[in-house]
Amino acid sequence: VGEQVLLKCSFSSSSPITDSLLVDWTYRPLAGGQMETVFHYQSVPHPTTVGKFKDRISWAGNVAEGDASILIQSPVPSDNGTFICSVKNPPDV
Repeated sequence: VGEQVLLKCSFSSSSPITDSLLVDWTYRPLAGGQMETVFHYQSVPHPTTVGKFKDRISWAGNVAEGDASILIQSPVPSDNGTFICSVKNPPDV
C-alpha cells in the first residue's frame, strides 16, 4: 500500500516484433466476478479510462526486449486479485 507496484510480464516470439504486436492486461478481483481489461498496448500504450484502475496504470515494458510489464500507482488492498498478461505477435500466437 502506498508504493507503486511493478507487474512483470516477459515474452518471447518466433516472429519479428512489429506494430501488430498486442498486449492485453486483464484483472479479476480476489472475490471473483467479471474480468476487466486494465491495459492495452498496440504500438503505443492505452491505459484503461474506466474502472478502479483509471489513471493508475502506466506502461513499464519494452516490447523489443520481450517486456510487457506495467506499473500500478497507489495500490490499495482491494486491488488484490488475478492479473493476466496476454501477448500476441502475429502470425505467432
